Amino acid sequence: MGENEQQSLNDIKVDVANLYREESFTDLKVASIRRLNPIKSDGSPDESRRPIYIGQTHIMSQMGPIPVQGEIDASNLSEAVEKFPQAMQVAVEDMIEEAQERKRQESSKIVVPGAPGMPNLGGGPQPGGGGKIHLG
Repeated sequence: MGENEQQSLNDIKVDVANLYREESFTDLKVASIRRLNPIKSDGSPDESRRPIYIGQTHIMSQMGPIPVQGEIDASNLSEAVEKFPQAMQVAVEDMIEEAQERKRQESSKIVVPGAPGMPNLGGGPQPGGGGKIHLG
């Protein structure tokens, strides 16, 4: 490990004002919901903050299963279960939007011949000299 990597590891600090205890709930089929319960640095519940609910599932594609994850705006587990399908739909729509944006950005890049990563498409002088025409 280099000196810069060691220094950055030494700079890591845990945000003790933002600690959570995690619980998981699943239907053993398609739905997983994580509840992040806010806690204080001593491990006791932090009643000044509300729990965070995060839904997880997989959708099937031609390339295989794709993990989907998104926050569920809920105040309790029952509400999180009820809102799970819509939250996953929003997460999928966001994923599609992000993929389309990345594709748009990639397709709008200017292609410069001879730039690193570009294949040699020929053109220009050929190796070994010119053609067979001699002026004499």
